[in-house]
Amino acid sequence: MIRTSRAHLNVDAQTHPGMTGKNNEDRYAVASFVLGRNDRMPVLFAVLADGIGGHRGGEVAAELAVNHIMQEVAQSDGRHARQTIAQAVAEASDAIAAHSASNEDLKGMGATCATAWILGDKLYTAYVGDSRIYLVRGGRIQQLTIDHTWVQEAIDKGILTPEMAREHPNVHVIRRYLGSPSPPDPDFRMRVSGGGDDQPTESNQGFQLLPEDVVLLCSDGLSDLVWNDEILEVIRSKPSLKEAAQALIELANSRGGHDNTTVVLISVPPNFKLIVRNDTDWLPWIIGGAAGVVFILVAASFLTLSLLRRNTDSTLTPTAPSTPLHTQTPLLQPTATLLPTITPLPVVPLPILPTYTPWPTNTVIP
Repeated sequence: MIRTSRAHLNVDAQTHPGMTGKNNEDRYAVASFVLGRNDRMPVLFAVLADGIGGHRGGEVAAELAVNHIMQEVAQSDGRHARQTIAQAVAEASDAIAAHSASNEDLKGMGATCATAWILGDKLYTAYVGDSRIYLVRGGRIQQLTIDHTWVQEAIDKGILTPEMAREHPNVHVIRRYLGSPSPPDPDFRMRVSGGGDDQPTESNQGFQLLPEDVVLLCSDGLSDLVWNDEILEVIRSKPSLKEAAQALIELANSRGGHDNTTVVLISVPPNFKLIVRNDTDWLPWIIGGAAGVVFILVAASFLTLSLLRRNTDSTLTPTAPSTPLHTQTPLLQPTATLLPTITPLPVVPLPILPTYTPWPTNTVIP
């Protein structure tokens, strides 16, 4: 894929260390691309990681996760999202495990991750751990992901209710994470239709986004303290993504802010219409225009030669005065229909905002 400086969708992302004085162990990255020089299909990719581990382990693990995943995606052809993400997650997990094994201070570190890959207007997701992805559409909010936690397993088995799970001592026991002894499988299941009985499925990948849809990626610093309906109300009530992101973080902090909070918001503009201009789209016009020009030149040359021949003949054999010259029919009358009018394709400006710097939260890893 080829990096671009502007995204085809609106984006805002913010992170905060929380109110307890701990280091910020969250990392995120957002980048925009087109598939290639001859295929201008726009692509937006976002990844968020929440670090696990004492000392500096969490932030190092999250940074390794974001870097490896983003680099693998950026170097891909963009046409095989699932395979690319699976490979990226495996490489990131191996890198975290290797760093953990080589440094005693980083031992046991790991990271969650959530990724959103938007190809044109199609959404592909993948995730590991308890970082979440939500879809806001109209007056509803839908959690697309399923937490890889002990309490989620208890909820699935009917042992706990979602309300009981919030206060359970095992609420932060994660079952799947990057940096584990065996590389985790990213989860491609997506729940999109809502309702407690709906089963998430991988067949929902490639879900079509509509104008005014909002996709939210967040760390558990938000989802632990802010209910889904509250997230929905904040996003719907704020006039911009920036203000919505700020308000979500402020709400989490007002309730104690016991963890880092990171949100990435992606919205589809109200009048969005996907327009892809490929370089080859102009080829028929170029060929047609060139053919028209050649036809004009040939016709003009033929007309010129005919006129010269007629003038020569009139010099060698004078025309009888009884035959007026003005009654002769010209050999060729050029008309305005020889060259078809070429109307350039309309340039429709997309409602786009600048894309964030690829790794805006990164620091140097020793």
